[in-house]
Amino acid sequence: MLELAGIIILGILAQWFAWKFKIPAILPLILIGLLVGPIAAEFLSEDGTKWIEPIWNGEKGLFPGEGLYYFVSLAISIILFEGGLTLKRNEIRTVGPVITKLITLGAAITFFGGGLVAHYVFNLSWEIAFLFSALIIVTGPTVITPILRN
Repeated sequence: MLELAGIIILGILAQWFAWKFKIPAILPLILIGLLVGPIAAEFLSEDGTKWIEPIWNGEKGLFPGEGLYYFVSLAISIILFEGGLTLKRNEIRTVGPVITKLITLGAAITFFGGGLVAHYVFNLSWEIAFLFSALIIVTGPTVITPILRN
């Protein structure tokens, strides 16, 4: 339970930080996720374990057994429902060219830039580095709309 409370507190702090400095909330959320995950395992931990380690299958951990799968599924469904609920067609029409640039040019830059950074900074293989960069490309309306509002 302490790990779950830590995740919630770090998420709230990331949102506050984004609001305070007027940046998209996804940036501090990704950075905090990297900090408590792979960066902590590589540089801050003596035995190579992460600070918060979800265990997919097993008896112990933050989400024992299939709990993490159900938690992530529920969280994603809530995020997508809220994103669809607040999406306004005329708001998208007015910023069409900007959205097009964010989705095409921004996705390409994130894909290639993220892949290069993941390979050279985190010493990942090329396949895993570009898989990671593909996962961090954000083109959905739940993220693009708040970026445009900021």
